[in-house]
Amino acid sequence: MNSTIDYAITTESLNLWYDTFQALYDINLNIRNQIITSLIGPSGCGKSTFLRSINRINERLGYVRINGEIKVNNHNIYAPEVELIQVRKQIGMVFQRPNPLPSSIRENILFGYKIHNKGKKVSRSEQDDIVEKSLQQVLLWDKVKDKLHRKATELSLEEQQKLCIARLLPVQPEILLMDEPCSALDPQGTAAVEELIWELRGNYSILIVTHNMAQARRASEECIFMLMGKVIEHQTTEDLFVTPKQKETADYIEGRYG
Repeated sequence: MNSTIDYAITTESLNLWYDTFQALYDINLNIRNQIITSLIGPSGCGKSTFLRSINRINERLGYVRINGEIKVNNHNIYAPEVELIQVRKQIGMVFQRPNPLPSSIRENILFGYKIHNKGKKVSRSEQDDIVEKSLQQVLLWDKVKDKLHRKATELSLEEQQKLCIARLLPVQPEILLMDEPCSALDPQGTAAVEELIWELRGNYSILIVTHNMAQARRASEECIFMLMGKVIEHQTTEDLFVTPKQKETADYIEGRYG
C-alpha cells in the first residue's frame, strides 16, 4: 500500500518519556485515511499520551522527551522546519470535558478561523456562512440558529461538546483527535455525540480514545489495543473484538483486567 494515499497517520519507532519514566515504547502504526479508529486499553497504558503526541501537545511540558517519527500524510510533524500552528490547523483536538470559550456561540465557531486567517478580510455574510455550515455539520444548527449570541457555556454538556467539534471545522483540519469525548455526558448525550462522530467519517480521519469498549465497537471501524505503553494489536474493530489475535487483547476484552 502507498502510505501517501492510504494512511492519515503513520508512526515509526515512536518512544516517549516523562522525565525518566517511559510512557510509549516503539509505536509503529498505520492509521487509515477518513475512517474512525478507536484506541482502547486500561488506564495509564499510553492512549492519551499517544493522542497528544499527534498534535504536539505533550511538548509543552519541559520534561517530555520524544524520539521516532509521526507522519501526517507522509510528512514528519516533528521535523525542525514544521510550524506548530500548521500542525494544529491540520489536526484538531477534542478533550474529555467540553471547553467552550466564555463567549457567544458564534464567536466560538469563528475563533480558530480568525486566528488562522489573520489579515484576511472576511465579510459578515461569509462569517455567517462559516458559522451555519459548521453548526450544520455537527447537527446543532437547528437548535441554536436563533441564539447564536448566547454564551456557549449556557448550552448543555452534549451541545457544548458538539460546539467544540464545530469550532475545529472552519480551519478545515484533516484529522480529528478525540480524547474520551463522551466521558462527561449522560447516555443520551453519548448517543448523540456518537451519531455525530459517525456522520463526520469520510470527511475526516478520526482517532478516538475511549475506555468504553461498547462505544469502540459501535463507533469505530478499526481498533488499536494498547497495554503498558505498547501497541498489542491493531485490527478491524469487528475482528479485534470477535477474534483477537493476542492473548492480552482477549483477556482485556473479556474483563480479566483493566
